[in-house]
Parts: sequence; C-alpha cells; structure tokens
Amino acid sequence: MADLITLSRYKIAEGIQSTKDDSKIESIITRVSQLVRTYCANGITTYYNTASGDAFNNKKLETLSINWASNIVQLTESPIVTVHSVVEREDLSSSYTTLVENTDYYVDYSTDSIYRVSSSGASRNWANGPGAVKVEYNAGYQFCPADLELAVIDLITYYVKDEHKARQTIAGASIQNQSSSSQRNNVAFPDHIKRVLDLYKNF
Repeated sequence: MADLITLSRYKIAEGIQSTKDDSKIESIITRVSQLVRTYCANGITTYYNTASGDAFNNKKLETLSINWASNIVQLTESPIVTVHSVVEREDLSSSYTTLVENTDYYVDYSTDSIYRVSSSGASRNWANGPGAVKVEYNAGYQFCPADLELAVIDLITYYVKDEHKARQTIAGASIQNQSSSSQRNNVAFPDHIKRVLDLYKNF
C-alpha cells in the first residue's frame, strides 16, 4: 500500500534539506498514511488504477448484506472509477448470478451507489440476506488530493515534533503543549487537520 506522500515531497513542503531525520520521517509517513486511511475509513489511493496494461490489479471486492427491501446499495470506497462485476444470490444455498450493467443494475458515479433495475429500467429490489451482493470495483484517487495532502503534511509534522504529547521533558526542561483541539483537556487531532480529514471520512 503506497504512502499518501513521498519523503521528498514532504521535505520540499516543509523546507527541509538535511537528511539526518529521513529514516524517522519515512517511518512516520507510513504510519500517518495508515492512520489517515483508518480514520477516514477510505483507501484514498489504494484501489485506484488507470486503464492501461495490468491496471485493475488492485480491485476492491465488497460483500454486501441486504436486510430489508431496497433497490440501492452504497459502496464504501469513493469516488467510483470503474465497476467490474456485480453478482447476486437469492439465498445462502444459491449460487451467485452475474448481473449486467445498464440491464440489471445502474451505477450512479455521483453518489457511489448501485441501483438494481429490471431490463426496462424500472426499480427492482436487491435479493435479501447475508452476503447477497458482491461488487468488484476500483475507486479513489490516482494521487492524494491537494487539500488532503496538506492535512497529511501537517499531521506528519505533528508527530515528528511530538506535538501529540501533552507534556515533554527535554534536557531537564518541561514543555507543555497547548491543546490544539476544541475537545476539552484532550490533545487530539488539531482542529485544522481534523476538518480536512472529515471531508474524506466515510461515516
């Protein structure tokens, strides 16, 4: 899984020329990239591929359980790039049937949703039950979006400088970091970082 930003790009953004902390920064970049993906519940760049060569080798396979009458399923990754296959089964003992786009289902790329339809285009409910529908698709971004990258840079610096620690002792001197969060008595994600992360969070 690729990091959301490279070491060189981070150092350019922060005006860092020294190489003495490269190993530490690279380690934090990898961890922050995973932290952002976990917090946002979004792969961001993980499942994106372009349509050239062996392009779609990192597809997302999502299994959906349908517990009520519904003609729509919402995918977890966004934005959708390409839907490769949709299969459906009527019950646990049945085999999956491959559905045909624009005949059995319609992909709404603006909402990352898939509608079940009849051949005439009329609304039709998905089959109910655990694992009733499986969707294989690509979604996300080729590169980390610029606004999110800014938050990633700030978050890396936040950990590089140990700003997440409420109190630090360096050479006998005590440093008290002011809470940068509106959450009382809690040094959490700084508000300016959290605001951007929340734009990409799948709730």
